[in-house]
This record gives sequence, structure tokens and C-alpha cells, in this order.
Amino acid sequence: MDIKNIDLDKSEEFYFKANKALWNVKTPIHVKSEFYENDAFLNGKSSLTEVENEFLPEVKGKRLIHLQCHFGQDTISLERMGAHCTGIDFSNIAIEHAQKTAMELNLSTKFYESNVYDVLDLNLGKFDIVFTSYGVLSWLPDLKNGLT
Repeated sequence: MDIKNIDLDKSEEFYFKANKALWNVKTPIHVKSEFYENDAFLNGKSSLTEVENEFLPEVKGKRLIHLQCHFGQDTISLERMGAHCTGIDFSNIAIEHAQKTAMELNLSTKFYESNVYDVLDLNLGKFDIVFTSYGVLSWLPDLKNGLT
């Protein structure tokens, strides 16, 4: 969906479509931006911050699902730490980039395109750790009736 051609119906579906279109536009910009340091990341630098590293439990050998994973840097960083990771994002452009990166790095990280509210429909089984990072909750229109 092109941002300029979104139906102006202000339903929840409108917001999901508009938000997905926004992230499909942002992803290629983020991949190339200095903020994400993608070249350093591809050469082994972890994208996880000091705070995430401090508060995450031991991930080695654990099945971990990363919700709203964007283009997969944190998911792949967790895979590099020994977790068996699955990343979820609703941006098809972000997921395509994440899958390509995992393949280039010869990692088994799995990525799926899905709205976070629909992730249970993917039937991915059980996970030891559900991970999401800072900045993602503000994009969700309904925290009360989200995943249960």
C-alpha cells in the first residue's frame, strides 16, 4: 500500500494499513542510516543495548520470539547469543530484509510477516522467551485486548 493512496476511513484497519505503509517506507532508510550501524552489525556487532543485555535472562538454547522485530537486527543479535529465534513484524519490506540478512549470515533465524495481534494464528508453538524492545508499544492501538 502506498501511503498517499490510503482510504481515509479511520478504522483500526486504516491505522494498521497506514502504519505498515509507513514502516515499509522507513525500513530501507533505516537499513542505510548511521543510527542502525548496519555495516558494523553485519560484521558481528550486537544491536542490543546495555539495558537489554542487563535485563534479558540467559537466552542460550532457549526458543525466543521477538515481536515487532523491524528488520531483524535485535533478533539476529539474540540468535548470535545462542537463542533459537523467530522474528515477527507486519512490514513485508522489513521481513524480506531480515530474511535476506539471516541467510547472508548463514543463521537459522526465522522471520514471519504478521500483525502482532495475529501472531497466534501462525501456530509457531511455544516459546521460552517473548521479547520486544523499547519504542514498540506506542504503535499498538489496543494493549488491553492484545495477546492473551
